Amino acid sequence: MSGREPDLYAVLGVPGSAGQAEITAAFRRKLREHHPDLRSPDVPFGPDPDEQLRRIVAAYAVLRDPHRRAEYDRRRADTVTRPSARTVRVTVRRSDPPPAADPPIRAGPVRRHR
Repeated sequence: MSGREPDLYAVLGVPGSAGQAEITAAFRRKLREHHPDLRSPDVPFGPDPDEQLRRIVAAYAVLRDPHRRAEYDRRRADTVTRPSARTVRVTVRRSDPPPAADPPIRAGPVRRHR
């Protein structure tokens, strides 16, 4: 998963082993909960409802297609099984003096000479 890609199974509220029928049912249930025509307008706090709806639709778009779901599962498995890399600071000391500063390279307009 690239960077902080959301867990698409968690967005729909299904386990990773869910079948296609279970994913479709969860999508429809979440869609009814977050649909603009059906949601309550007096909820003042919480995440942006339109953004939640976008996440739900995006998650279903990946999980409903077997090829995209398999690719997502591979990326997800790679990040889960791979140990997290730790950053280690290494100090490098040079014994030779640094090279003298070269003059900057200047490039002027290119003219074709005849």
